[in-house]
Parts: sequence; C-alpha cells; structure tokens
Amino acid sequence: MKKIAVIGAGVSGLSTAFYIEKLGGNNVSVTVFEKEAVPGGKMLTVIKDDFIIETGPNGFLDNKPYTLELVKALKIENRLYRSSDRARKRFVFVNGKLVRLPENPVAFLSSYVMSLKGKLRLAAEYFIPPKKDDSDESLSSFVKRRIGEEALEKLIDPMAAGIFAGDPDKLSVKAAFPAVWHLEKKYGGLIKGLLAMRKEKKDATAGPGGVLTSFKGGVKDLIDALVASIKGRVFTETDVKKLTPEGGKWKVTWEKGDEIFEETFDSVVLSTPSYIAAALVQRFDRKLAEKLHEIEYSPIAVVAFGFVKKGLGHDLDGFGFLVPRTEGRKILGALWDSSVFPNRAPAGKVLIRAMVGGARQPHLALAGEEEIARIAYKDIKKIMKIRHKPIMTAVFKHPKGIPHYTVGHVEKVNEIFKLASKHKGLLLNSNAYRGVGVNDCVYNAMKTAESVVSE
Repeated sequence: MKKIAVIGAGVSGLSTAFYIEKLGGNNVSVTVFEKEAVPGGKMLTVIKDDFIIETGPNGFLDNKPYTLELVKALKIENRLYRSSDRARKRFVFVNGKLVRLPENPVAFLSSYVMSLKGKLRLAAEYFIPPKKDDSDESLSSFVKRRIGEEALEKLIDPMAAGIFAGDPDKLSVKAAFPAVWHLEKKYGGLIKGLLAMRKEKKDATAGPGGVLTSFKGGVKDLIDALVASIKGRVFTETDVKKLTPEGGKWKVTWEKGDEIFEETFDSVVLSTPSYIAAALVQRFDRKLAEKLHEIEYSPIAVVAFGFVKKGLGHDLDGFGFLVPRTEGRKILGALWDSSVFPNRAPAGKVLIRAMVGGARQPHLALAGEEEIARIAYKDIKKIMKIRHKPIMTAVFKHPKGIPHYTVGHVEKVNEIFKLASKHKGLLLNSNAYRGVGVNDCVYNAMKTAESVVSE
C-alpha cells in the first residue's frame, strides 16, 4: 500500500486527499497534516450573533464544472445555495458615487461609469494590432495598450483589487487573467475574440461568468464534507517541522502538543502557501526554496458588519461595489452578503463585508482590529450614506492573504515545478501557483492526485 502525506488542509489539500483516495482505492493510505485547529485554510465560516460570515471567499462560479463535480462526488448537492438575482447587479464607486456596471454593450453606451472619450477609446480596441511576441506584461500595460487608461482606472483596477487584492502595475496578465491574454493571442484582440466566440457559440466572456454558488451553511459545508469523506487520518493542531528525503521516500517530522513524531511516506504533497513550502524544502533544495520565496502575497483584512435593515439608508440591491484607487478611499470594496445569499443575516438584519489593504495599501490590513474596523466603517458609511451604527462587527486579518501573481509568474511556476519534479514523490499544490479561485484549486487537486496515484 502506498503511503501519502498531504501537508495543509485548505480546500486544495483536502480536495487532493479526497481524489487520491477516490483514484487509488485500497492501494493508498492518506494522512493530512494541518497546523490550525480547524481545517479549511482561509475558507472558513464563522457564526456570530446568528450572522453567517465568510472569513475569505464566499463561494465559486458555476461556469466551470470542477467544484460542482466534487460536490456531486461528496453527495452534498442538497447543500448548494445559488446566489440571488441581485448578484448580477454590481457597482463601482466613481466620481464620488456608486454607479452600476453595465451588463451588455447597449447598457455600456448609456452608462456613467466612463466618459464618452473613454468609451470611444475602448471601442477602438477592435483596430488595435496584437502584441507580436508572447512575453508577459503587467495588467496595467495590457489594458492601457488595448482599451485605454480610463478603462484601467475605472474598470480593471477595481476588478484586480476585488479578485487578487492586487496591484495592476505588478499583476501578470498571463497568470492572473489567462482568458483575456488568450483572446489577444488567438483572435488578435478582445472585441474580435468575443465576437468570434459568440459565433462559435462558446461562453463569450473573458471575465467572471456563471452564477456565484455557495452552500447553505457557508463554505464550511464543503470543508466539513471533505474532512468527513477522507478515510485516512486528518491531524489538526499539528506543525510539520521537517521534511527529509530518505532512500526514495520521505520522512515527515511533526509536533503535536509537546510531542515530536516521525513517519515515512512514499509521496508528499505540499498544499501549503509557497513560503511554508519553501521552509520545508530549504534543507535539501535551496534553489527550489528561493524560487518558492519569490511568490508574493497581498495582506488583506475582511471586516463584517451587521446592521438593522430598517432605516439603513441604502437598499443593498446588488452584489456590492469596488473602489478604484483614483478615488482615494481606504477600502477596496464591499460585498452585500445578505443580498447575495439572503440567509447570511437574521430576519430584519443585513450583512456587509468590506475589504481593507491589499497590494494597494498593505499597511492598513496589518493595523489593529479596532483601527481596521474604524477605517472600514468610515468608508462604507460615507459611500453608502449609512445612517446606523453596526450591531455586529467582526474582523478577520490575513497578513499573507492572496498570492500576488506578478509579471513572470507563469515562467516562475514552471521553473518551480521543474525543480520539484527532480525529487521523486514530491508534489506542490496550492493557490500560489495556477489559479486562486475555488474551481482552480479543485481542478489542480484532481491533476495532482492523478500524478500521485500514477507515479
């Protein structure tokens, strides 16, 4: 029987363990190690004063099959919770007011998000020749080249902050937005690509598509189902101290309580953030560790506010809003969670989550909890014209929150995986490498499990 260690019990690690057992059957024995008391990584759900609060992502998009297939395999389809129609209404804070983002070209023409000059520049993208080489470039460079400076400021910069908490001047378009990058490579431009895809009857979108889907009890439902499904051992509050290659196998040394344990495994999957993986491989592969350390992370804080709905001053009719950096605010945006998923707040109450920090203002995410809450409340009060004080506040700090896929990330990851492949039985799988969304994590978990079982 093949013994496999999975280090890290976020959605990537748990999904990898699940698929290893599914593919390997009785021929594999899996042990999962998790440093924290509760599995899930940053995908945690907290109940406070009857509010259902996500500390990180609030679901996944159903435009890709991977998470839905996992849910089916776990037999928890009855727990799925699709977002309300309100989630289609998204806003951006421009020129000191909330403006609804247009959903189609006709709505875009009459929208106040961009000036007439900016709209004409965007439309001119059809005539812009494609970049001649395949070299990577920043999101800012790509957007300015193809659709103009105003589109970058008012549309793309806030989107980058919302997805990656990232800086468009540093984000790699090839790694962070591969669908957009491929439109230019394959079709010669974004508008040409979208028109061609519509003719081919494909999903003609380069941005987030599909319906946002979560679970009745929050993302915790998925994590709990994964933990319950794993037949092998799942160790929590367990700190892996050392990873040692030993005659084609791997000795794992870990600390639980005041005791030190050791065990040898045939394969090890590092489903940790890249900086933790770097610390574990440092002793036997310094070059791999150096490359892993090169992957940056953006700090972010999530602030949840519960309010009495009556007399709030805003109808929360939508998904929420994002804030361009040119507006000079301290929050990146806010999600109207109880509008998207109505059961997230008790009757007569609403739940809003604001995001603070990111690559834009990292120091804000590292401030004290009271200060972060004060900053977030001040901004949402002014932007949304809120009249109430919150009846519930919760702050969740993530000092190394979201991997920041900077220019050259694809090549860096290719080099990391090439170096790792020299060590038989060593695999890497987390959101640090090839996609930060839940769908990406589940897909990469499937591929990693296939590699482990077929080795």
